[in-house]
Amino acid sequence: MNKTVNINLAGTFFHIDEDAYQKLQRYLDAIKRSFTDSQGRSEILADIEARIAELFNERVKHDKQVISSKEVEDVIAIMGQPEDYLVDDEIFEDEPKAKPLFKASKKLYRDTSNSYIGGVASGLAHYLGIDSIWVRLIWVLLTFGSAGTFILIYILFWILVPEAVTTAEKLTMTGEPVNISNIEKKIKKGFEDVSDTVRSVDYEKYGSKVKSTSKSFFDTIGDILMFFLKLFAKFIGFILVLFGAVSIFALLISVLSLGSSSFFHPWWMDYPDAVNTTGLPIWLGSLLVFFTIGIPCFFILYLGLKILINNLKSIGKPAKFTLLGIWLISLIGLITVGIKQASDHALDSVVTQKETLFYDTQDTLHITMVKNNKFNRSIRRSSDFKIVYNDNDEKVIFSRDIRINVRSTKDSVATIQIEKESKGKNFLEAKDRAEKIMYNYTLNNNTLLLDSYLLTDYVNKYREQNIQIVLYIPEGTYVEFNRNMRSYLQNHKSAESIITYKDSSHIMKILNDDANCINCLDDGLDEDSDSENSIDLNINDGNGSVKINNKGLKIKNDEVDIEISSEGVKANSEEVNVNINENGINITSE
Repeated sequence: MNKTVNINLAGTFFHIDEDAYQKLQRYLDAIKRSFTDSQGRSEILADIEARIAELFNERVKHDKQVISSKEVEDVIAIMGQPEDYLVDDEIFEDEPKAKPLFKASKKLYRDTSNSYIGGVASGLAHYLGIDSIWVRLIWVLLTFGSAGTFILIYILFWILVPEAVTTAEKLTMTGEPVNISNIEKKIKKGFEDVSDTVRSVDYEKYGSKVKSTSKSFFDTIGDILMFFLKLFAKFIGFILVLFGAVSIFALLISVLSLGSSSFFHPWWMDYPDAVNTTGLPIWLGSLLVFFTIGIPCFFILYLGLKILINNLKSIGKPAKFTLLGIWLISLIGLITVGIKQASDHALDSVVTQKETLFYDTQDTLHITMVKNNKFNRSIRRSSDFKIVYNDNDEKVIFSRDIRINVRSTKDSVATIQIEKESKGKNFLEAKDRAEKIMYNYTLNNNTLLLDSYLLTDYVNKYREQNIQIVLYIPEGTYVEFNRNMRSYLQNHKSAESIITYKDSSHIMKILNDDANCINCLDDGLDEDSDSENSIDLNINDGNGSVKINNKGLKIKNDEVDIEISSEGVKANSEEVNVNINENGINITSE
């Protein structure tokens, strides 16, 4: 049974058995004797003790572990025996240096003695083995190329990468073995000569020694594979750092713009407010999004830094648990808000308004869409919405989400059915909002003018309000749809509608659940034409079509329809209609 001793080594407490303590005591006494007349003796001894404490810490797995003689011998093997080194190096200046007992490995530290800001670039230069000026130049270029994202990365390096304070850390930063000889040299020469010392190392000589050691073929292959694996791991770490930093930077810009604008409320904030049906302040919602997405992005960035930097400082368990708690609270809050937002759109309700259209059914009914130049000059259908002001300078929601269906009826009069639809968290709320949709039409003689837009008060919020118009046209009558109705009509003929967008700008005869074009050019050949002298050309590339046959020429696309036949020339667009025939020239404009 061995006794244990509690020791304080460089400010750190260790449990060590008696035999190991005596061996360590003899070793430290020998070191002290070897530096009796050395300049900077106290600093050298303090750094040696700090290095020994660091090596003990690497081998202690828990607080109650007792350091045995084996751990002490391992540390002595790394540090070297005092008799292996002389204080006066100039005596044996030309003698070959002792072979290092282990291969030194670099660790990333911040070099504050050669810094402009935080020593990050200088520390990276030591770690990469290049001049610090190149690291600083690359960092500046990356900062401009990433729109400032690398400023955030620099700050994170500054916070998370430790500063090289002790002599052992400064030696590790430059890749020199941390032993008695190097600690003594570092103290005697001063930290100002670190860079000169690193550059003066005979790398070729050291490399030749490494090459001269006997290595098996498989060891060499293994080293090569490990090199590429480490290189790939560093690349993955860089990708994670870049992704995390860019994501956090974008989220930060978003939360600052949305959160701050909630207080001075610019015009574009009307749109988030119109969509937000929960009543939650925009700035609070943006914070929930920032923490819910930003905290995982931070840990991704931290993981990438851990891959790139072996000795990266831990943010500590309190910080980790605090971030985890904030993330859980934000996630629960965001899910709650999302459920409430979704419930406000859970049900829809349709309010139907049906009225009779009185006009001369012996004449053609002309139907066209009417736009409002105050709100929007475009007449093309869209499911988007806008925030506008009406004639009373009241804020309203403007939308062109309107669909038109045409059906035949055996009645002698035409009918218009307007279906107003809106969503809500329950049927009554959806119905109330649907009833508040404002939509108008006008019948002047044989011309039906349909508004191309709908309006609703801003307080009703945007709840996917839309209009479905159903026109019941008597069988045997004629109807002409203006070209500006193309985007409002159906794409295909079905039981819902017997008129499609292709029938716009044509006179259609309404049949039983069908419609026939009266003034369309025939797609086929004229039955009475001579097949040898007939023309039949039909080109359709998806954006438009060209038809040429014995009856004339027809060009049709999204912008204009042109027909040239024996009856004259017709050209129709959304804004202008031109008709040239034997009666003269007729031009109508919106």
